[in-house]
Formats: sequence, structure tokens, C-alpha cells
Amino acid sequence: MSKIPTELKYTTSHEWLRQLPDGTVEIGISDHAQEQLGDLVFVELPELGRRLSAGEPCAVVESVKAASDIYAPIAGTVVATNDKLAQAPELVNHDPYGEGWLMRLKPQAPLAGTELLSAQDYQAVAAKG
Repeated sequence: MSKIPTELKYTTSHEWLRQLPDGTVEIGISDHAQEQLGDLVFVELPELGRRLSAGEPCAVVESVKAASDIYAPIAGTVVATNDKLAQAPELVNHDPYGEGWLMRLKPQAPLAGTELLSAQDYQAVAAKG
């Protein structure tokens, strides 16, 4: 079974979010998502400063099996991307909730009231496939 840290929020499209102390939000894909994709060979991340709408395709991960869009879980501006992934996309497979993070956003609005899932709710989504 996939790891689903309880301190994170999730989306039905398998992204996770972590609120950081500086008010930004770190985003990645879940352990379940990386397991489904298989070994990642390429990650395309958005440009710094790009403004994203919630639900907008903003990144791509490619594996030996398929390419998959990553969707912005919230509206915000890209303030950082994980440059390590250009040389080591497999970090997402090995540590999806740590070294394998994808980007950081400055949220357009507070996270309260967004349609994010708790770990328990996400577990039900992941169990369906």
C-alpha cells in the first residue's frame, strides 16, 4: 500500500500539498501516483513567476510507461521549482514527499475553503486506482 502522510493535503488527481512556514505551499505527486507511473525519466516544471489557476496543467512527468500532466492544486504564483529533478527525476520515485517535491507556490488565497482532501479521504481515492 502507498504511503499517505497525514499532515499533507491531497487532490483527486494525486498531487499533494504542504504548507511551509513562510506561507508558500510545496507541491508534489503522491506515492500512489509515482507507483502507477513507474520509473520517471523526465520532469518538466513550470517557469518561475508563472501564475497558475487551480486545476490548470502546469507540469509534466514522463516515465518509461507514459507521460502525465500535473495539475495546479490551488491558484498561485510559482516561486520555486526543484532543479534537482532535471538531472535526477527518479527522486520523485525514491522520495515523493521529500526530495522529490516539484514546485512551490505563493497561494493566491488562503488554503481554507479549497477542495483539498485529507489523508483519509485521499486514501479512498487512491484505493479506487
